Amino acid sequence: MADEKKKYSKPLPQIDEENRWFWEALKRHELYLQKCRDCSEQRYYPRALCPECLSPRTEYVRSSSKGEIYTFTVTYQNQAAGFRESLPYVLGYVELSEGIKVLTNVIDCKPEDVRIGMPVEVVYEDVTPEVTLAKFRPARQG
Repeated sequence: MADEKKKYSKPLPQIDEENRWFWEALKRHELYLQKCRDCSEQRYYPRALCPECLSPRTEYVRSSSKGEIYTFTVTYQNQAAGFRESLPYVLGYVELSEGIKVLTNVIDCKPEDVRIGMPVEVVYEDVTPEVTLAKFRPARQG
């Protein structure tokens, strides 16, 4: 009997011309940030204009993919399809070593083990052939 791949049942991102580069990088298992070529402000999530100076001049900078837990919450109740099967789960802000905060899921650890300041690293979850998500897990030593 062949293994059946579980269908991803959570909402998927809308990929468009403004953010396609970001999702293509994640498919390659690379996390990129944007940096304004005029004011040098770094940003995450993908946007066409710099939120600081409104410049459209953008460069793409590969992230270290490491950071620490800035803040988090543990969700114990969610009856939405796709989410109830994942209970409990951790939703948190990770502050990347570049200083950018990323809203994400913290995985591969018990919710009660998550701590503010805990070192984390990116892990890539290929949820469909078109979409890969960046999530974070406790950093491995070495």
